[in-house]
Amino acid sequence: MATANKICSLGRRTYRFAASVSGVIALLIIIWGCTANDFNAGAIAWKTYSNSRYGFEFPYPSNWTSSAGPANGDGIAFISPQNKTVEIRGWASQQLLNSIVTEQEPVKKIKPNFQTAQGVSGVLVVEVDQGVGSMTLTLTQDQVKYFWQGRSKSQEFQDYYRLFYYIAQQYRISKS
Repeated sequence: MATANKICSLGRRTYRFAASVSGVIALLIIIWGCTANDFNAGAIAWKTYSNSRYGFEFPYPSNWTSSAGPANGDGIAFISPQNKTVEIRGWASQQLLNSIVTEQEPVKKIKPNFQTAQGVSGVLVVEVDQGVGSMTLTLTQDQVKYFWQGRSKSQEFQDYYRLFYYIAQQYRISKS
């Protein structure tokens, strides 16, 4: 029960930000997510994607298919077998050192609002517009920026919200 409360509390905080960007639809999805039945991760057969280049991993449903990953090994995407418009993806990139980055445009810093089960803090942003709904997790450790995202059509996002949230919680970074 504490997990459900934590999810709803986080969802409300995340949606205060996203609602200003994406409107009322986003708020309705979060409200639905907080009243929906608990997600049962045990009912799904899982596999784990591991990225050896950047040292991250996350679970994905075992019946989802992977798309061809980039040749540079930055990450991968998985697509639902029931609905080809639903995908999850994870990737990472090296950050440029501050002395190299030019000040062309001020970078907006969003305070961490999410913590993985591993204890790594990051930013979780949920955005829903008229076409697409997405949940994006961004974590930074050392000079690497890690990303995970779940996407679906907006009208189906509520069906995948808890799945996406669970996977974001399970995202892991290898200890260096």
